[in-house]
Amino acid sequence: MSRPRFASFTTGKRQGYGLIVGDGVIDLSARFGARYPTLGEVVKANAFNELVEAVADHQPDFPVSDIAYEIPIPAPEKIICVGVNFPDRNEEYKDGQAAPSNPSLFIRFPRSFTGHDRPLIRPRESHQLDYEGEIVIVIGKGGRRIPETEALSHIAALTLSNEGTLRDWVRHAKFNVTQGKNFDASGSIGPWLVPFTDESQIADIKLETRVNGEVRQSDRTSRMIFSFRKIINYISTFTTLVPGDVIVCGTPTGAGARFDPPIWLKPGDVVEVEADGIGTLRNTIADEVI
Repeated sequence: MSRPRFASFTTGKRQGYGLIVGDGVIDLSARFGARYPTLGEVVKANAFNELVEAVADHQPDFPVSDIAYEIPIPAPEKIICVGVNFPDRNEEYKDGQAAPSNPSLFIRFPRSFTGHDRPLIRPRESHQLDYEGEIVIVIGKGGRRIPETEALSHIAALTLSNEGTLRDWVRHAKFNVTQGKNFDASGSIGPWLVPFTDESQIADIKLETRVNGEVRQSDRTSRMIFSFRKIINYISTFTTLVPGDVIVCGTPTGAGARFDPPIWLKPGDVVEVEADGIGTLRNTIADEVI
């Protein structure tokens, strides 16, 4: 049986969320919006099963073609991204250093992401737009100093990210990457949330990124330098995690910057990020309209 898929969307002038069933959408926001205004509140209340059971006998209200996907959690308190989390990624830097003992982290703003089937925007300031396919965990139960042994019980759901990056802008300063990671709509999250049930969903799954059908990145979560348990434990040491927080967990080797010469994304390209049991996040590329 396939796992339920919860998506945030816009249809007409209305924003909502629903359950994706085949090629249709059961509009949950129309039924439960007073109690759970967004998927953020559904996550906070751990209400996935409640909603699935409530509409078990319902038919879709409209086709998927009627919606525009939004990022699943519309206003997370935090989006924290993990850098250099696969062995070959560490070797890509060619600095002779062993993998670090703690994860590299940076922050992204919600506005820097767009939804599934929407274009990533290449800004006028740079043409060095690159892709990074990643698995995303959404926190369901908050906490501080969460032990690794308990970490997975704090995950509510899984989704995907194309953590798009403007490569020249991440090198504008000595020790930070914030600028190149936060151009509006330069990355994507989605298509939907898949509720998390057990470690088998993420322990050893394939993560792949394709550009125009060509496989550019491919690896497995079992090879991550920092496990999902470690990531949650480490981050919660210095900040309190709250329901709806989004953690983007690192990309395999094979980004466009690592080709010789580099291969940057350009308008018309199609990028797909796929992971076993989660789905496929697809985006085109478009130039910013001034």
